[in-house]
Amino acid sequence: MTVHRPGSVHPRRRRLSLTGPLLAALSLLLALAAPATAGDEPDADPPARGSAYMGMGVLAHDGQHGLPADARATQTEGVDVSSHQGNVAWSTLWKSGVRWAYAKASEGTYYTNPYFAQQYTGSHSVGMVRGAYHFATPDTTSGAAQANYFVDHGGGWSRDGKTLPGALDIEWNPYGATCYGKTQSGMVSWIRDFLNQYKARTGRDAVIYTATSWWTQCTGNYAGFASANPLWIARYASTVGTLPAGWKYYTMWQYTSSGPTVGDHNKFNGTLDRLRALANG
Repeated sequence: MTVHRPGSVHPRRRRLSLTGPLLAALSLLLALAAPATAGDEPDADPPARGSAYMGMGVLAHDGQHGLPADARATQTEGVDVSSHQGNVAWSTLWKSGVRWAYAKASEGTYYTNPYFAQQYTGSHSVGMVRGAYHFATPDTTSGAAQANYFVDHGGGWSRDGKTLPGALDIEWNPYGATCYGKTQSGMVSWIRDFLNQYKARTGRDAVIYTATSWWTQCTGNYAGFASANPLWIARYASTVGTLPAGWKYYTMWQYTSSGPTVGDHNKFNGTLDRLRALANG
């Protein structure tokens, strides 16, 4: 017989305390207490390169908070599309009141949208004012290299009254770290490199598409582009909310990813005449 001192723990009881349901409960408590994964970490299974599209990260990171509270006559409806929409029924969109469109032309320096011609020329053919956008991947090549690739693959501009300046889609990285592994100053430098080269090639200041939360996190809420580059804000809510620093108003607002017919739906902050004025430069 083994004699136990007062206050000592029986060996069998010690083993029971570390096994079975008690161990499972302890594991659960440790998991709940563990620090959350950093917001700049990539998803476990990123999508295939080239599959990114405008607003891809908005639902996941900013969510959906309703539709615009009003549909003022001073706003003009638009859509943006990518390869995910394939060949688009532009006449149907025109009949529904859509008057402008942006089509994804390129991504990085490795991808072009196989449906771009149908989307870009098709929207023009039914009477829409149209433009092209580039999905930025700042971790692959320089801003200037991507601006050149964009212009060379459909992102140019002409003063025909129906061609909007190219748009830089700069948002959450669907393939890895949220800010593409760049510091805030490094991201600002990359964006500036793209914008400067785009203007050098086309004579136009590119539109910047982004979301306030991403812009704040990844550029430090940089205000230096607001004086020259029109803002296309992404926010799926009843209002645009707080804009990135420097911009006192938005030019375009992507307000939903689930609009009628196809594509993400947007509002131009003005009449059709003002939209055509933007196209004319």
